Amino acid sequence: MAGIVSRAVGLARSAWIYRVDPRFLRRSRAFYAQFVKSGDLCFDVGAHMGDRIAAFLALGARVVAVEPQPDFATVLRRLYGDNARVSVVEGAAGAAPGLAMLRINRRYPTLSTLSDDWIAAVWHDASFPREGWDETVEVPVTTLDALIAAHGEPAFCKIDVEGFEEQVLAGLSRPLRCLSFEYIAVTRDMALACIERLGALGDYRFNVSRGETKRLELQDWVRADDLATWLSRLKAGDGSGDVYARLRQD
Repeated sequence: MAGIVSRAVGLARSAWIYRVDPRFLRRSRAFYAQFVKSGDLCFDVGAHMGDRIAAFLALGARVVAVEPQPDFATVLRRLYGDNARVSVVEGAAGAAPGLAMLRINRRYPTLSTLSDDWIAAVWHDASFPREGWDETVEVPVTTLDALIAAHGEPAFCKIDVEGFEEQVLAGLSRPLRCLSFEYIAVTRDMALACIERLGALGDYRFNVSRGETKRLELQDWVRADDLATWLSRLKAGDGSGDVYARLRQD
């Protein structure tokens, strides 16, 4: 019973933050308008409650939503199952197709992850007080390359998978026009590895957005080494945000 209650509370908390608060939804639509145009295809890898799906749809895009948590995949199908512009893929994205063990945090489902290394890194950090990953479930894994083969190449790809971002990018063999991935100050090395991976794929410029501010932090888009310097200056208590990568267009 305690587990059911904890899961219900976690779902309700996520629903309020990401689905109900109108200010959050308005900021998301306005922010993503600089990356997403009507008719574009977007990938939402780690779709959670689907707040980015709502923003992308409002901008006229089509969306492939990838979500490994069964509860949230069910929510997404109920919300968007009849929408021809949304394809819900229940599972994770990674370096290769197969199966993987998802560790679920029932109290804060946004912290659920496929990365044991990420859990070890954040375990003692003050930003994650008393957190526990109290449930595991085996989930199917696909790759970005396979998703592109099935649905087409996205104009924008959002990746938010709690420390598994590098593995997601390892399953991509071509540069994408624009994408984002999460960074956390205490696990900055993981973000640096993602930047290095993107550098192997194409000539990218980078920017960042702190937390859920939905605004770009840097005045100009910068090279990989400049962003690496910015990340290296973060302190453990500086929290998280998203790195945005845009393929250079000559």
